[in-house]
Amino acid sequence: MKYFLLLLHPSLSSEVLWLQRSFMSESWDFIYADYVMAAGLQYRSIVWQIAEDYSYAEFLLRLPGYCPMPAFRDTIDVPLIVRKPVRSKEEVRKEFGINDGEKLLLFNFGGQDASWSLEAEFLPEGWKCLVCAAPAGQILPPNFKAVASDVYTPDLIAASDCMLGKIGYGTTSEALAFEVPFVFVRRDYFNEEPFLRNMLEYHHCGVEMIRRDFLTGCWSPYLTKALRIGPSYKGPLNGGEVIAQIVEEVALGRNSPFNRNGVGRLQDAIVFGLQMQRIPGQEVGIPMWYTHAEKELALRSAAGIEQLHPSLSKNSLHAEVENFEILYGDGYNLLDTKAFLTSLSNLANMTNEKSMTMSKTPLLREWLAAAGLFDWKEDIYVARAPGRLDVMGGIGDYSGSLVLQMPIGEACHVAVQLSQPGRQPLWKHAIARKGSDAGPVVQIVSLGAELCNRAPTFDMDISDFLDVNGNPITYECAREYFGKDPSQKWAAYVAGTILVLMREKGVEFEHGLSILVSSAVPEGKGVSSSAAVEVATMSALIAAYGLNIAPREMAVLCQKVENHVVGAPCGVMDQMASACGEAYKLLAMICQPAEVKEHVNIPTHIQFWGMDSGIRHSVGGTDYGSVRIGTFMGRAIIKTTAAELSSSPSQTNGPESSNLVHKEFDTDSLHKEKEEHYLCNILTYRYDAIYAKVIPEQMRGEDFIKLYGSHEDEVTNIDPCCVYPVKAPTTHAVYDNFRSKTFAVLLESTSTAEQLEALGELMYQSHNSYSSCGLGSAGTDLLVQFVRQSQQSTSRREKNRLFGAKITGGGCGGTVCIMGWNSKQTADEICKIRDRYKETTGHSPFIFEGSSPGAGSFGYLRIRLKSISI
Repeated sequence: MKYFLLLLHPSLSSEVLWLQRSFMSESWDFIYADYVMAAGLQYRSIVWQIAEDYSYAEFLLRLPGYCPMPAFRDTIDVPLIVRKPVRSKEEVRKEFGINDGEKLLLFNFGGQDASWSLEAEFLPEGWKCLVCAAPAGQILPPNFKAVASDVYTPDLIAASDCMLGKIGYGTTSEALAFEVPFVFVRRDYFNEEPFLRNMLEYHHCGVEMIRRDFLTGCWSPYLTKALRIGPSYKGPLNGGEVIAQIVEEVALGRNSPFNRNGVGRLQDAIVFGLQMQRIPGQEVGIPMWYTHAEKELALRSAAGIEQLHPSLSKNSLHAEVENFEILYGDGYNLLDTKAFLTSLSNLANMTNEKSMTMSKTPLLREWLAAAGLFDWKEDIYVARAPGRLDVMGGIGDYSGSLVLQMPIGEACHVAVQLSQPGRQPLWKHAIARKGSDAGPVVQIVSLGAELCNRAPTFDMDISDFLDVNGNPITYECAREYFGKDPSQKWAAYVAGTILVLMREKGVEFEHGLSILVSSAVPEGKGVSSSAAVEVATMSALIAAYGLNIAPREMAVLCQKVENHVVGAPCGVMDQMASACGEAYKLLAMICQPAEVKEHVNIPTHIQFWGMDSGIRHSVGGTDYGSVRIGTFMGRAIIKTTAAELSSSPSQTNGPESSNLVHKEFDTDSLHKEKEEHYLCNILTYRYDAIYAKVIPEQMRGEDFIKLYGSHEDEVTNIDPCCVYPVKAPTTHAVYDNFRSKTFAVLLESTSTAEQLEALGELMYQSHNSYSSCGLGSAGTDLLVQFVRQSQQSTSRREKNRLFGAKITGGGCGGTVCIMGWNSKQTADEICKIRDRYKETTGHSPFIFEGSSPGAGSFGYLRIRLKSISI
């Protein structure tokens, strides 16, 4: 049981001084908030009363890993309180029979009964485990050993190589103090946990184990990772002594605590409020600016909505959202989602002829069309999908590479409504076109389309996607269908999801579909605006039809939209990042074809930015397609060479240099390589020693076809008259995969200057490799050059703020990813580069900062307008 120590000071009259001794630095109003939200808002007066009592305290002594406590007027931050070991590490390990070279795991879930079923194979070879709180009589495997209930836990923690348990203040502080990696399993209804977890991860001391793997004994990957992270807590550990001294000084009237600044109290109030509004039992992430991070950039993304829509204030957002009854989902708390719901409410109001007559400003055609799109009395499904910033991997996705992608703050929202044929609100021209036909219709409005100089509306009959036999048409027919009118080709990204669901999942669309698209992801900047549209639309359709399609499969289906309906030869990483990404984490994905490896935490001392070069990017462009074809040509040449060498290692029909095959290049490897489907699986040393010698710098299409036949890429076609680059794209695919793997490992290593320099060097290498393939551009090269110059101009006395930059995605323009120190000073340096680029080119770059959840994490909203006079 946690408790408070209450001291009465004679000179304070009736005022009291609260000294919090809870082992989490949390206050009871915050602890109870979780239970009050679950039990019902009628109990919230309990929380208000506790907060009122706290407000009379003179000051709070706050421990690291603190939760928001806005009720306290003044705060003094104090060091960790840590129990010190009594016995040496050697004594403890000797007592429990831990031999030299053996790894020791401490199984520590506090006072909870450790009556789980523990098996010997849960531990890797060479490990032993001490089990705290094991019930009497429990039979343990030989590599597990129970410890006495009264054992002094700090001795065990300090003697261990790793600890497995639940997060609490005591275990967290001692793991940090003794620099012991802590593998933890999350707890439900435990408000304090995210803040302690944030502190553990910041100091490279925590690894989360998902509950399923904990219960099934899949421990090895987590223990292996824990040994690599390198805990690095260097803060003071004398919190007890500091608190005692402060209490004594104040009690004797010798000292007054510092006043708490207003910013800190406001931050506490904001985060406390976020926690109070969440769905019971569901965690709300901690803003990056709340603890440990120096920067204030996360606040700017919230302000960005109001800059784009000056008429929207915080009050208006709240009021407009309340016009909708949220029947399902909780993503409406995202500020851009609130703004989208506000737009929907405004559209509903526009259906009132009086309000349209009173409007003082002329309405865009797209807004008029959108106002008549929905039956506002019926349910509407809303989905959201962000764009992505390509940190590493880029064009390697179609070669099976590891890619590292971060979902950005900008996102696309799509609203979908199903209607029975005959009851769907139809535009006048659609009614005239259909005549007496009562079949279902698809009507689409794209808000912002007129600003991009394209048609804002699109409509078609569902039957247009069916052939004479009632079966879905081919993808080739669909490309021809959407290609008839270039101004409406954009509709293929949206309506193409319908055809893909028809063909791949057998979905029958018997309802009319009204679809509203509103995207804040800028087009042509290389941040996957098209993927965001596809994923958001697909997610909304899946929700509306109640389909059971996981985010990964949804991403693969969206790739089919872009490859087969739109005709753009992209890989799958864009759709995967938009569908499966998590806020402020890198989606580590092996594109073979789409395997999510993990979500890599971005260390809190590192930040990624995107900066737009102003040069429009398109994966449908000639350069991107040529490089992709050249890459697949290189793969075909490698497979052919491997087949020749494996059948006759000493005699081949290839160049003489290919005969110089060393003995270590065994035939087993050659047999695998001749069947290899993914180019990135070719090891770099084998590529250099065997295959690089036989791959030409470039090759004419007809020559390749004569020698090798097909390049085996279903989304591109070889032009016999075109000359394709081959060696540079092939080399890039092999080496950039190696760079991405190295980057992911380095990202989780101990924070040092060498770590940041190595990460930056990998980014620069990848950028140069893009240029070698012919995918560079003057604008992106200039931005990378400015980042390099910023590094070089930093004096020895100053700390480098920027460390690396690279072109992203498909290249040929678009956005540059920049990596730097997570600080306000770095953000200022980013702005200087933006200003310098504008002075040089005349273009002021768009800066991408912050992150947001992918479509899978967002889920969907099912909403209905409460009441409106129409």
